[in-house]
Amino acid sequence: MQYKLNKKELAAMGVFTAFVATATMVVSVYVVATTGYFNVGEIMVYTSAILMGPFVGSFAGGVGSMIADVSLGYTVFAPGTLVIKGIEGFIVGYLAQYRFRPSSEKILTTLSVAAGSILALLVWWGGTEYVTDLEFTFISGQMWIITIPAIFWVVLAILSFTLTVSAGLYLDPKIGWLVIAILIGGVEMVVGYYIYETMVLGHVLAFAEVFVNIGQVTIGLLVAIPLSRSINRIMPRIRKNQT
Repeated sequence: MQYKLNKKELAAMGVFTAFVATATMVVSVYVVATTGYFNVGEIMVYTSAILMGPFVGSFAGGVGSMIADVSLGYTVFAPGTLVIKGIEGFIVGYLAQYRFRPSSEKILTTLSVAAGSILALLVWWGGTEYVTDLEFTFISGQMWIITIPAIFWVVLAILSFTLTVSAGLYLDPKIGWLVIAILIGGVEMVVGYYIYETMVLGHVLAFAEVFVNIGQVTIGLLVAIPLSRSINRIMPRIRKNQT
């Protein structure tokens, strides 16, 4: 069975690829142990996948992130990024399209609580244990070094749990499922880079970037879900005004 992309999806591929590349390059944090970098590109990888589905999400995530690697001088990561981020975008886009039956509200509520708990644990554990001093290099070349106290991650973990569960219970039960979908895609990304860095690049300290990548997933999740929901609300108004 063949799948043909329509004109809307083809156009979206170009637009969201540019968004992913730009979001990835805007802020980069060099990781000394693996010579890789932290970025916020996951925001647009997830947003493109949620809004446009698995094929656009896969193309934009893989190609856009690869372009950023090459542009920032991390060319050695580019082949792995193309595959890893491409699969990540496909997973999130595919799972995000799942439609629950009206009788599944209790399941969705449970998913919201589970998703909030997992997210809070990742934020607290990864942040307090492995992310204390961050070296930010902006696209302009300016560098900042910021020390992050442990209490910041505790507060962020509580906030992540509260917002996820509240959104799932009071705004949209499907938010819990979107969180789960992103976490599953995020796991693929984290594991994928660990394998690539150890088996292809031969980095002995590749484990150090696991928690950096978990941070990328967390930030991407917290921003992409409300961003995609806002865009979905705005688009019908734009189409109505154009007619």
